[in-house]
Amino acid sequence: MEIRVLGPLSADVNGGSIVPTASKPRQILALLAFYPGRVVPVPTLMEEIWGTELPQSAMTTLQTYILQVRRRLGTAMGPDEPGSAKDVLATRHGGYLLQIPPDCVDVHRYEQWVGTGQSALEAGDDEKASTAFRSALAMWNGPALVDVRVGPVLEIEVLRLEESRLGTVERRIDADLRLGRHTELIAELTDLIARHPQHEGLHSQAMVALYRSGRQATALDVYRRLRARLIEELGVEPSPQLQRLHQAMLAVDPALDLLSGRRRSSTFDLYAV
Repeated sequence: MEIRVLGPLSADVNGGSIVPTASKPRQILALLAFYPGRVVPVPTLMEEIWGTELPQSAMTTLQTYILQVRRRLGTAMGPDEPGSAKDVLATRHGGYLLQIPPDCVDVHRYEQWVGTGQSALEAGDDEKASTAFRSALAMWNGPALVDVRVGPVLEIEVLRLEESRLGTVERRIDADLRLGRHTELIAELTDLIARHPQHEGLHSQAMVALYRSGRQATALDVYRRLRARLIEELGVEPSPQLQRLHQAMLAVDPALDLLSGRRRSSTFDLYAV
């Protein structure tokens, strides 16, 4: 079985899709896919589908949705497959279990790549970190579960994944900046700060990439526009480390140079105290 949630939901068995067309059974399959090999309690499944407004027939209706997923699964498995749909989507005391290895779901492979990249980053192996983070990000095919109506439980998972995706982009850019790829990063960072106009970490990376590419004035302008936006929209000044980065650029601090700068866990923390 191969399940993808990093984009549109897809689930294939022997080349056949088992994704239900109806909305609520799709939610059930998507939620079970986040916890392969683990029992998902019935109350969690009900909360995802109905929130706090449970119908009187909630248990019967949930069983019907499970049956619909099992039927799709059984059709795709075929009569010659060892085991049965009930073995794969199993009933357990208090819940249901999708009995597949975690590696069958793309989100778990994504998180393994992220872990590899983070370990390499902490060990100072920027090339390995960049490659691992790129492999993780390449697994995305659009927003997570973009074609699934998400309830309160899946919404938390989707938000967590989107935060993880942006954090992985940041760490990959940190590794690339340390590898001297500042000029190649400018276009990407220009797009990212337009999409995330209050994100200080991305703005600090854009400033450093521009500064190291000989565009000090543009780097300072990125800070000026961010500061004006933060004051106007939130009534706050940029963080102390971003202010110190700005002052360092004004003073042409040698620590900003790629070769002489201090190694930190992130560009944003270059002037952390």
